[in-house]
Amino acid sequence: MDSLGDGGTIQSQGVHSGLSPEFRRIVTSEITNEPKPAVPRLSVVVVNYRQWDQTARLARRLCQGQLVRHGHAEVVIVDNHSGQHRRVQQLRRKDGISLRRYGFNHGFAKAVNEGIRLGRGEWVLLLNPDMTALPGFLDAALSAAERLAAEEPRVGIIGLGLLDPEGTAQRSTGPFPTLFNTIWRKILPRSMRKYHLRMPGRQSVPWTSGCCLMVHKACLEDIGRLDDDFFLYYEDVDLCLRAWKKGWQVWHEPAVCLTHHTPLHRRKVPSHLLTVTRHALMLYARKHWSPWQVGVLATIIKVEASVKRWLARDMVEKNSLDCQIAITTLISRGEIKVARKMLDNLLMSSPSPYLRDDARAA
Repeated sequence: MDSLGDGGTIQSQGVHSGLSPEFRRIVTSEITNEPKPAVPRLSVVVVNYRQWDQTARLARRLCQGQLVRHGHAEVVIVDNHSGQHRRVQQLRRKDGISLRRYGFNHGFAKAVNEGIRLGRGEWVLLLNPDMTALPGFLDAALSAAERLAAEEPRVGIIGLGLLDPEGTAQRSTGPFPTLFNTIWRKILPRSMRKYHLRMPGRQSVPWTSGCCLMVHKACLEDIGRLDDDFFLYYEDVDLCLRAWKKGWQVWHEPAVCLTHHTPLHRRKVPSHLLTVTRHALMLYARKHWSPWQVGVLATIIKVEASVKRWLARDMVEKNSLDCQIAITTLISRGEIKVARKMLDNLLMSSPSPYLRDDARAA
């Protein structure tokens, strides 16, 4: 039995409406003798970190769809050193799935890049493991992407719709961070700090969340893959900004959606993960803001961390805040690699820095 429920009504009735004739034929045909294509049209990349059960559940549901069964889509799983688990061999034996395992947690961006490298599809779909997708999701996603690309040839990135487990729309797009909006948005609830409330319907957006994001391979070949100086967070914002600067468009298509169970704003943020978010924000600022703005942001982060450290009683939290201050200083000086090494060492000192672990081990 799945550890999570189906999430209620995730997609509207008639999810296959609007499919291209080719994919409608694939979806509706019960028996086909056609050989599988040599190269899939869509590569789904899932990065796993101590979420084997959720990753296996998502992969199983994706593989039940006609696109994977007929070779038009593939699932590429990249594991960031999660340890052994009974799901590993099950996934390796499943048709349509390839599994790459790292011996070290290299972070989300680098793992995604490895999945992109291994994927053969014209489109790449990034999915977090904590998703529930109903049958027909991949068919609808690929059809929507191809239809939009036919209308807007410079579409390079497409964000799909997300729902909370209760069935309400989840914010997944936002404005590009500036010093001003980063400061004033601190007064907003966590679910609204990075994201804005979009208008209904398909539309062009500044950036869209990497937890459910489609990218065309031609766009990636032009702008490059994710910047793996980012460990986690803001790599999607950076990717979209680079796409816009190179003349590609970023769109959001909420008509094709799935449930996202545990976004960051719905879970407790341990001290190590907070340091990860500050590392990501500082790195983004260093890449895209003026030096004086980077300096102001660094000062704010260090003052905030210093106050928290003074109030903290737990030595683990104090150590994380010390690292946060040091990492902020290093990035502001341009010492990106040194800051990343310090972050890696901090995360290695925590058995589960994201409060994320499988309940049942191998």
